Amino acid sequence: WLRDERGLASATIAALMWEARNFLRWQFERSGAASLDTLSIVEVDLYMDMRAPGLRRKSLADVAERLRSAVRYLHRTRRIPTDLTPHIIGPMLYAYEDVPSTLDKSQIAAVLATTKKDGSPRGMRDFAVLQLLATYGLREGEVCRLRLEDVNWRGESLRIRHTKTNAYSYMPLLAPVGEALLDYLRHGRPQVEGREIFIRSCAPYIAMTNLYGMIRGRLAAAGVEPPGKRGAHVFRHARAVEMLRAAVPQKVIGDVLGHRSTGSTAPYLKLATEDLRAIALDVPGMELVA
Repeated sequence: WLRDERGLASATIAALMWEARNFLRWQFERSGAASLDTLSIVEVDLYMDMRAPGLRRKSLADVAERLRSAVRYLHRTRRIPTDLTPHIIGPMLYAYEDVPSTLDKSQIAAVLATTKKDGSPRGMRDFAVLQLLATYGLREGEVCRLRLEDVNWRGESLRIRHTKTNAYSYMPLLAPVGEALLDYLRHGRPQVEGREIFIRSCAPYIAMTNLYGMIRGRLAAAGVEPPGKRGAHVFRHARAVEMLRAAVPQKVIGDVLGHRSTGSTAPYLKLATEDLRAIALDVPGMELVA
């Protein structure tokens, strides 16, 4: 249903399934499996209250959206008698209310330089990952899902499958990225049957599925402390800002970042505050009154 009827990406489906299982486990432990027959908005609100501590408003809104999908499916398949989806309400969010975390050029250079000094297999892997993030502004999942056949060495191109749209795009394989990948593949990557490029550096030797811990560690090692979140998106935001300041059209930026619409690129405009100040006009005849 999620894949065929709604056309959702694999990562979105995984998040929805996790929330559904978590909700059902919580409900069954409280009241038993038969309690679905009398499920009401009261139980749903209690679950939301249980999930709320430690979550930002945006994250809690995501929980509400996933829960609506689960409850909608339960009602469609006649597992619950009442459609509760109109009553599942998350916190109010305002368009572009948060300024995304980002890095400036000097911070990115510091992280890359510090990581390159680590000549271990893990260091070579992390350096290649960071080069991809800094150069192309890829999402975490797009890096983790890169496969050996996605690199066209002869054609000097890189095939990216965008996790949110399932569409492919092709990027030029720039020299710093190609050199970092080649160094890792020759000297750092474990010999495994899996086709994913980036493999865990310790057993079990399987594909990486998360970059947050690695990125946080490499930022700390370089003495870089961005405000807010510290995952792969800080590099993605930095790449978007760099293109904005280079006067790259918003449509092109969206294509590079794998956005479905130009509206998805709009939040990055808030990060280019220096550019907005540079073109601000003085208003004659106006004085600031203390």
